[in-house]
Amino acid sequence: MKKILPIVICALLSTNLYAQNDASMGIIPAPVSVEKHSGSFVLDKTTLLVSARPENARVADLLNAFIANKGGFALREVKSPEANHKSIVITSEGADKLPEEGYSISITKDKFLITGKGAGLFYAVQSVMQLLPEKQDGKITVPAADINDYPRFKYRGMHLDVGRHLFPVAFVKKYIDMMAQYKLNNFHWHLTEDQGWRIEIKKYPKLTSVGSSRNGTVIGNFPGVTTDDKVYKGFYTQNEVKEIVAYASARYITVVPEIEMPGHGSAAIAAYPELSCFPNEDTPTDPKAPWAGSRKGKQVQQTWGVHQDVFVPTENTFKFLEDVLDEVMVLFPSKYIHIGGDECPKDFWKRSTFCQDFIKKNNLKDEHGLQSYFIQRIEKYLNGKGRSIIGWDEILEGGLAPNATVMSWRGVEGGIASAQQQHDVIMTPGSNGLYFDHKQSNSPDEPLAIGGFAPYTKAYGYDPIPAELTADQQKYIIGVQANLWTEYVESPEKAEYMVFPRMFALAEIAWTQKNRKDLKNFSEERLPLHLSRLDKTNTNYWVPTPIGQNDKVLKGSQFNIELKVPVEGAKIYYTLDNYRPSESGALYTGPIKVNVPEGKKLNLKTIVITKSGKRSVVTQTELNNGAPETPAK
Repeated sequence: MKKILPIVICALLSTNLYAQNDASMGIIPAPVSVEKHSGSFVLDKTTLLVSARPENARVADLLNAFIANKGGFALREVKSPEANHKSIVITSEGADKLPEEGYSISITKDKFLITGKGAGLFYAVQSVMQLLPEKQDGKITVPAADINDYPRFKYRGMHLDVGRHLFPVAFVKKYIDMMAQYKLNNFHWHLTEDQGWRIEIKKYPKLTSVGSSRNGTVIGNFPGVTTDDKVYKGFYTQNEVKEIVAYASARYITVVPEIEMPGHGSAAIAAYPELSCFPNEDTPTDPKAPWAGSRKGKQVQQTWGVHQDVFVPTENTFKFLEDVLDEVMVLFPSKYIHIGGDECPKDFWKRSTFCQDFIKKNNLKDEHGLQSYFIQRIEKYLNGKGRSIIGWDEILEGGLAPNATVMSWRGVEGGIASAQQQHDVIMTPGSNGLYFDHKQSNSPDEPLAIGGFAPYTKAYGYDPIPAELTADQQKYIIGVQANLWTEYVESPEKAEYMVFPRMFALAEIAWTQKNRKDLKNFSEERLPLHLSRLDKTNTNYWVPTPIGQNDKVLKGSQFNIELKVPVEGAKIYYTLDNYRPSESGALYTGPIKVNVPEGKKLNLKTIVITKSGKRSVVTQTELNNGAPETPAK
């Protein structure tokens, strides 16, 4: 148990006392209800930790290790309360009456009662670790309160693409730790792509000896300015996969593997060309696109986008996929196996005599019908093994597989159509802020990204239940997920920058009841505290811009600028002379009064610098008193 603690603990070591003045006591995602009372519980080294059931020992150890790190003292663990001793009691008594994954916390003067079972008890302890304030005079004082909580959705997912860029096992574990801390329970692991096959399959060793390696990676936005001319390779062994799946399971997270088909299969085809409609043809590439090494034969793709070489629907291909899935199912106990199904070009199928004959022989309408046949055949195989498929919303084309769950990514329409057909749906629309590879601001300071615009506020404002659905249809929306595609995310540090703080917003739309969401409270009260915790760890993140400032033009002659720091303990520096702000600029200490002469304008530029030295992008606000406005860039 001790081995699984460090990352979760270190991310929670700092909580300011005033968090408990917040309506949600500083907890993200916000609980269903928090009722505060007079009085407080004083946690010190005389407090007992009571836990009677063996199955609760792990969470008791987790909480005690956290208290030891935070308070400098470990609690004596006992199986029952003792007279004249304050106690933290961890129990599953009465937990059967709680909703699935639910928990309750009751804090009085003498007793800190934590009730739940399984995942619910684990989440209760995560909330306790968030609400505990800093130690003062050798003790931790917690206001009396009753907290009741349970999730809005049963599927709460975070995705990581390791096909474009691979990430170390240690980082994947850290990713899982952060998910668990914020009550996300499904890790969607995108393992195969045109640019790399990342999971060991023992029956087909070329998938990793050939398919996991590309001869170069493009530099710059698609299709790339040039190539780095460096071989990029790597994969996860089956032992590493088992290790990660077990690590996630200990944190009540299910790992959902994705094996892409029938498109996005260039890496597999490079390893086994017979999977292609045209095995003797060179891999199609744009002759003008950057490329490293030979273009002859089947190649692992080096640039991003959608590629024409897709799986041919032969018996050999289906046998290959069934063999692959057999090994995948041994490694992943998940109910769901994600089979992709997205962005499958039909050009090769249209040109292939075999495919055209196959369409006629099987009375399929067209190539979309062929894709539907492909998906349904794989679904039937997986259903026969006791598993269910998830596919991206393109699997709607040509007709849905009977038991498929749909991930709606191209907007919400696919999710609406699927729910109306009584299919389970996971909402993950890129247009609603859930593609975390999109930019977090429009500042030129932002690093290279695929494009888009998805600040955390956009994700926070999204409601996964479409208004178009009836009450009966709404039950098919089983959850929500955010995705991190990694074409332009080549390191753990950049992955963290793209994910945080947006993961916190995702957690709140996935867990918190709709009527408990409050963007102002989230942005101004709880988020600054949680980011200050991250700031004390070896974790990168996007530093929000000052609260109260935007990049719009303000018109007038007199301005009173009031700002708040978006990270507890950070500082705001500003300039009005059109130069870039830094520590050498003016430090914001209170409202700024600015007078702008008639016919003139001033540019207020700000930057946030945290205690660890992390910096926000520069934000500029034009203060204009009748001067020509600066054209928007």
